[in-house]
Amino acid sequence: MPVPLLTIPSSPKLPAAADVVVIGGGIIGVTAAYYLAKRGVTVALLEKGMIAAEQSSRNWGWCRQQNRDARELPMATKSLGLWDELGAELGPDLGFRRSGLLYLSDDEKEIEGWAEWCRFASTMGVTSHPLSREEATSRGTVTGKSWKGGVFSPSDGIADPARAAPMIAEGIVRFGGTVHQSCAARGIETEAGRVSAVVTEKGVIRTRQAVMAGGAWASSFCRQFGVVFPQASVRSSVLSVEPGAEGLPDALHTAEVTVTRRGDGGYTLAVSGMAKTDPTLQQLRFARHFLPMFAKRWRSLSPGDLTALRAGHETIRHWSLDRPTPMERMRILDPAPSMRATDRTLSRARKLLPPLQYVPVQALWAGYIDSTPDGVPVIDPSVGPEGFLLAAGFSGHGFGIGPGAGHLIADLVSGAQPLVEFAQYALSRFGRGLRGKVSEF
Repeated sequence: MPVPLLTIPSSPKLPAAADVVVIGGGIIGVTAAYYLAKRGVTVALLEKGMIAAEQSSRNWGWCRQQNRDARELPMATKSLGLWDELGAELGPDLGFRRSGLLYLSDDEKEIEGWAEWCRFASTMGVTSHPLSREEATSRGTVTGKSWKGGVFSPSDGIADPARAAPMIAEGIVRFGGTVHQSCAARGIETEAGRVSAVVTEKGVIRTRQAVMAGGAWASSFCRQFGVVFPQASVRSSVLSVEPGAEGLPDALHTAEVTVTRRGDGGYTLAVSGMAKTDPTLQQLRFARHFLPMFAKRWRSLSPGDLTALRAGHETIRHWSLDRPTPMERMRILDPAPSMRATDRTLSRARKLLPPLQYVPVQALWAGYIDSTPDGVPVIDPSVGPEGFLLAAGFSGHGFGIGPGAGHLIADLVSGAQPLVEFAQYALSRFGRGLRGKVSEF
């Protein structure tokens, strides 16, 4: 039972040249290409497999400001407005709605942390309501239990991961851009230190601007021309149930389980943070940078297997531009879900939420969530050759802030006023020595 996904056709012909080539057909690459095409920029979007077939269709679909890192919050706020605009431009099937996000907890430390974030957010113009014991219990009536507290963020919402990126990709074509699936980008060519072309498995596209938005594949791609990007991925397992459960919030988070209403009326079920760490040589290479993050999350992470090593997205080897690459051997990262994790998730969900007890399972899937050492993405036009921009490491937050990130990328590439401040997304925050060696923090 694979992850649900809307499929779209590719453009019929690879262009000989383009103003910008965007590599990676997830939510980041798709929105970047969309905003470029809207501005009249000639843009070609390359995807080695299918649009949104990896993590951009495998996430919860949350579009939130609540509990964002301060460095991401301005982009999250801008993204919500852009989701509104995209819904108006592309239609209601995008699935975006400001349903509000509900968090419930019996952990007083967690509740106070949420309340502290709400106080901070109010200084940024973001409204989020801490919930008293009575308010939390009232909003969580469907659980049949009392809660010590929670938070409700009324302006946050959800979109449909199965449809959002493919529908935006269709918009690229309507504005004159091209979309190329099953077309891996093997690398870039340069002249006098500047991007001059992107080499694909189907031919060469002459260009002076290239955007790398390849998600979990970004670090291995950048390594081909000497840019060291500390990146690691974890394998998260998720399931969905068929329509039929009544009375559930559209988006509910608890320590036991998180549930999100899907566009078809079913629900996505997951346990926040629960994931497998599949060892790879890249992960070992960057281990020292990720130790603080893994140390904080050790209770929710468990050892994986050799799935990622076989998949090849975290290879440390160099490849030739005139031969098939790891991207062509693994068109779509589609790892097997952990049955233990999905069984545990379903059991928790049915225990907490009685309306789910007899609703059949619709699909099971897993995906690789690519992360940076601090859990904040890199969006940087100053690494590698001139004309190259890196946008990756969204650390499980990329879907919700995708429109803002895509808009910012389009701004940086086209020379427009940036949507938000972007210095906090620089790769250099992980240390200097970015060509050939990453120094300590």
